[in-house]
Amino acid sequence: MESLNNYFIKTNRTFTPMRKYAWVFTLLVAIGGLWEPKLGLLVLLVIAGLLTTSFFTGRYWCGNICPHGSLFDKLMMPISRNVKIPKFIKSKIFITLFFLFFMFNLSRKILKALAFWGTFDFLDKLGFIFANTYLVVLIAGGTLAILFAPRTWCQFCPMGTMEKLSHKLGKKIGITKKTEKKITISSTEKCHACGKCSRVCPFQLTPYLEFSDNNQFDNINCIKCSTCVENCPAGILSLEYERDAIKLKEKTSISGYENKQKIRAKISDIKDLAEDVKEYTFTFLSPEIVDYKSGQFILVKIQDEPKAYRAYSISSYNVDGTKLSVIIKKVQNGYGTGKIFEEFKIGDMVELEGPMGDELVLKPAVKKAVFIGNGIGITPFIALTKDILLNYPEVSEVKLLNGQRYEEEFLYHDYFKALDEQYEKFEYIPVVSRDKNSGYRKGHVTDILKDMDLAGYQAYMCGSKNMVKDSINILIDKGVKEEDIFYESE
Repeated sequence: MESLNNYFIKTNRTFTPMRKYAWVFTLLVAIGGLWEPKLGLLVLLVIAGLLTTSFFTGRYWCGNICPHGSLFDKLMMPISRNVKIPKFIKSKIFITLFFLFFMFNLSRKILKALAFWGTFDFLDKLGFIFANTYLVVLIAGGTLAILFAPRTWCQFCPMGTMEKLSHKLGKKIGITKKTEKKITISSTEKCHACGKCSRVCPFQLTPYLEFSDNNQFDNINCIKCSTCVENCPAGILSLEYERDAIKLKEKTSISGYENKQKIRAKISDIKDLAEDVKEYTFTFLSPEIVDYKSGQFILVKIQDEPKAYRAYSISSYNVDGTKLSVIIKKVQNGYGTGKIFEEFKIGDMVELEGPMGDELVLKPAVKKAVFIGNGIGITPFIALTKDILLNYPEVSEVKLLNGQRYEEEFLYHDYFKALDEQYEKFEYIPVVSRDKNSGYRKGHVTDILKDMDLAGYQAYMCGSKNMVKDSINILIDKGVKEEDIFYESE
């Protein structure tokens, strides 16, 4: 198995002012406490706060309020190696032994400070204990953050252990059932199993493999930071109470996912379409026939441990259901595309899962359609253009906008031009944004949209988030109804 040292992703985890700047408190107490020991007494408020919140909400404090957590996520993240946290650090034995050691040592120091009870020195002695402890955590936690991952210390942090004990009490009483929000997936059927939630998780947990029957992530170590929510490619994660998670599960449509299945396939062909773009064709072995639609996507398994897939738009038109193709662009330093480009060979057996999705599947009521793609997002329209021209005779007009940076980046360019010549109702509009020597239109697809009359059209888009976001407003201005706009973004 390839090392996981390049598996985990550095991403923004500080979504609120508290998470961005709470680290100031750590420095104030840990360093300022060397000169003014009474600053350490503020830590007592921290302990009271985390014990109270954890009773109701689990380790929410760790992910949203903790000053040390803010320091690790904001200041240490950029210089951290961000590699796999050693197993022994996360083990129950290590966590328990360290907690006992820490509490014994802390209790011993507090008992010594009590000898000064009733004197002017007592508060200074007591405050210094906590200020010094904060300084030790700053140094030890910071060192571990650099050597391994930003939240390595948090795996065995005594305060975190105290939170878990408080949370277990709240759970036993039954209070957390109504007060605790958990990471929730709207539908497990829609999960891409890409593992990105795990790759961005501060604790390197695996939500996508552990959702309960209520579609919630019940792991006691989850700090509810919502980093996975912000980074989910499918946009199907949220932080919910259990009652709301149940309602969400019930109301979420799985249209387009009814035929999702595991497929054993063989790589029957690999074509180089460009220097960093390949087309992979998979022939189905079990089952031998798969019913998929133009506009859907498929999951391609890239590794077994931890299990991970990558989602790719199906680029091939379904002729007889025996095979499909996907076009993959190698992402610089990309974990998934790197494995595929280096390891996948003709004749290899591959596990697929799907077909999935309905956003780009042609709607029955379509009479006029505009397809909009940029970058690698043009791939689903290879099948969609053929599908709409062959199987939707009632459609009177079809336009395809293909936006690329340079002329040599156009994929299936001759194919689209041939369709343009063959079908009077089809118009192919290539546009380049950076190629000054190209004879094609200059600019972005959004520039072309501004000059079009699209009343009565349905719009289907695939490409960058910015392109999709900008295009929606333009399409509405040009007469496309909001309910007739369908899209997927990278």
